[in-house]
Amino acid sequence: MTEVKLPLIPLRGLTIFPHMVLHFDVGRQKSIAALEEAMVNDQTILLVTQRDLKVEDPNFDDIYKIGTISKIKQILKLPGDNIRVLVEGINRAEVLEFTQTEPYFEAKAVVFEEKKVNLSVEIEALMRQVLDEFEEYISLNPTIPEDVIETVIDIDDASKLSDVITSYLIIKQENRQELLEAIEPKERLTKLLEILAREIEILKIERKISAKVKKKIDKMQKEYYLREQLKAIQEELGDRDGIQAEIEDYKKKIDKAKMPKEAKDKALYELSRMEKLGSQSPETGVIRTYLDWVVNLPWSKETKDVEDIKKVREVLEKEHFGLEDVKKRILEYIAVTRLNKSMKGPILCLVGPPGVGKTSIARSIANSLGRKFVRMSLGGVRDEAEIRGHRRTYIGAMPGRIINGMKQVGSKNPVFLLDEIDKMSSDFKGDPADALLEVLDAEQNHSFRDHYIELPFDLSKVLFITTANTLDTIPRPLLDRMEVIKISGYTDEEKIHICKDYLIPRQVKENGIKEDIISFSDKAIKDVINLYTRESGVRNLERKIGTICRRAAIEILENGEKKIKITQQNLAKYLGAPRYKYEEMNKKDQIGVVMGLAWTAYGGDTLPVEVIPMAGTGKLELTGKLGDVMKESARAGYSFVRANAKQFNIDEDFYKNMDVHIHVPEGAVPKDGPSAGVTMITAMVSALSKTPVRSDVAMTGEITLTGRVLPIGGVKEKALAAYRAGIRTVILPMDNKKDIEKIPENIKKKIEFKFVERVEEVLEIALRR
Repeated sequence: MTEVKLPLIPLRGLTIFPHMVLHFDVGRQKSIAALEEAMVNDQTILLVTQRDLKVEDPNFDDIYKIGTISKIKQILKLPGDNIRVLVEGINRAEVLEFTQTEPYFEAKAVVFEEKKVNLSVEIEALMRQVLDEFEEYISLNPTIPEDVIETVIDIDDASKLSDVITSYLIIKQENRQELLEAIEPKERLTKLLEILAREIEILKIERKISAKVKKKIDKMQKEYYLREQLKAIQEELGDRDGIQAEIEDYKKKIDKAKMPKEAKDKALYELSRMEKLGSQSPETGVIRTYLDWVVNLPWSKETKDVEDIKKVREVLEKEHFGLEDVKKRILEYIAVTRLNKSMKGPILCLVGPPGVGKTSIARSIANSLGRKFVRMSLGGVRDEAEIRGHRRTYIGAMPGRIINGMKQVGSKNPVFLLDEIDKMSSDFKGDPADALLEVLDAEQNHSFRDHYIELPFDLSKVLFITTANTLDTIPRPLLDRMEVIKISGYTDEEKIHICKDYLIPRQVKENGIKEDIISFSDKAIKDVINLYTRESGVRNLERKIGTICRRAAIEILENGEKKIKITQQNLAKYLGAPRYKYEEMNKKDQIGVVMGLAWTAYGGDTLPVEVIPMAGTGKLELTGKLGDVMKESARAGYSFVRANAKQFNIDEDFYKNMDVHIHVPEGAVPKDGPSAGVTMITAMVSALSKTPVRSDVAMTGEITLTGRVLPIGGVKEKALAAYRAGIRTVILPMDNKKDIEKIPENIKKKIEFKFVERVEEVLEIALRR
């Protein structure tokens, strides 16, 4: 190794290797001065690389210590005091120190002479592998001419081969310096092999990515070109209804719908599929139908609620009489929404007998709130797909009736009536009640997913109202999600009021009769209610009024009648003989006959119970088409009478030599329930003790074996039935005392209600001792 003292130029972004010929520009004054000094001497200069390109005046620590002693081959002056110099690398050298820094850098350095290395088997193997890797590198890198490999393939010097190959590589500055600092040829070849392998892997990945991008761009360009051609052809032919025009139309509809991001992305995806498939594909029709559904749903359309509570109350009162609980709940909802705008719509379940106005009050609620109304009948629905729709994989698939109703009404906050929710059934296709769990859950229905649409749709602003005649057939989880409002049947006075104010004017108008031609007396209306209809509601009553109006119309046209008055005396002329007769109380007290009270789907009714003892072997006969619960109630009462026979002045051995027959008249009508328990006990005690029962007393209540009287349902309806039958005293369980407030005041004035806890109290009131 030889020490030399040479002018030094720090290079920025360049590394010179031995055997490498390269030109670069020199602009810094110190570098130009060092160049001039070298030219004066033997044209030899030391070139080293700066660590940081941004340093303008480097010191000893700012340069790498290994550089290259080079020979200046040519100098060319450029405009602006710059010089372009052509150099050839000779030997590696290590900078020991700067001997001067002004007016140029001069350094003392140790020269590493380039000597030819004897080719061992290992060195030769490394050289061959490097050549193979370099050849692959050239094939992957289009910036390096392919004939370069012919230049290096004949080099048999390991040191020169590594330096020449390195000079062609496009690698990081740090990697170049690392190869320059590798003095030993074997070490240099090994490092070069590692760098080549990594660069080849990177180039392969780059080529793969480039191929993908190119393919995508080519496809897009091709599609664009074809689309433009198609557009030009359509314009030339005057075909404005081509697939492209349809695509543009759908895009406008999607933007106009103001749907959520997920829905918009899905719609645009389906639109792109439709565009690719073209108008001839069968799938295009399926996509078109789907898009029609999506763009026509009311994603953001809603009506503004009427916020004036007085106005809402006026509309409800005008269109419906009674139903105070329902009206009160709607007014509460309006009041709360005025205070809390984010209030979710309530989910109401109106339960009551047929004809009391459950369905029509829902329409009135929509009118009063200024909302749109949609009705869906659930009677007989047995397929889950009716609610959720079919998946699009099926031919002819459609959304369920919930989404269908929302599209039909065109608003996201309508009043949605689910009619007859108690009459759904299920089969192998699924249970529609399970599908309704999500619809009627305020915590879930903000993102209801129909199987066909496959997008979350917000139902949280919908005011759902369901109707039912009974709660017994509604699944408990579904019932738990609804706010139940029970609607009782109407009293006779309420029916008269409804008939005069609503039904008669409507039927007179529908049948084309002038209001001043026909009139109804109150007694005639009362007879129509009691003798020609038997219902809690007013549906059949309206039909009968319609019948009277139609027959009156015949008289007007045939006989030229100017005035027609419907009275109690001529009612049968229009409606025929009375169809019903309410069981009236007995005129005198009887033994073994007690008036019970029953509740049916049509309202309350009287239920006489007859008991007769006869010689026999202690059998208990039950007739009158009684249900299992009622039979069990009779047996429990029979056992109670046997256990307490002495207390009731009955022969304690009656069960050994006497049969007891209990009969409930109207044997063709099925009867069931536990509420006739006190009635049957009273009748048995009366018959066995030969004690008459008061004819003006009626009763209802469930009994236990120990004689307790348990509460029952339908108190209001049963009280109405007692009132119609002329009963003056009604015996009720003590726990039903709270239900008396629902009974109209005029009935409470005419009937005395007695509340009892035990059977002994019932017998004390009912029997004539």
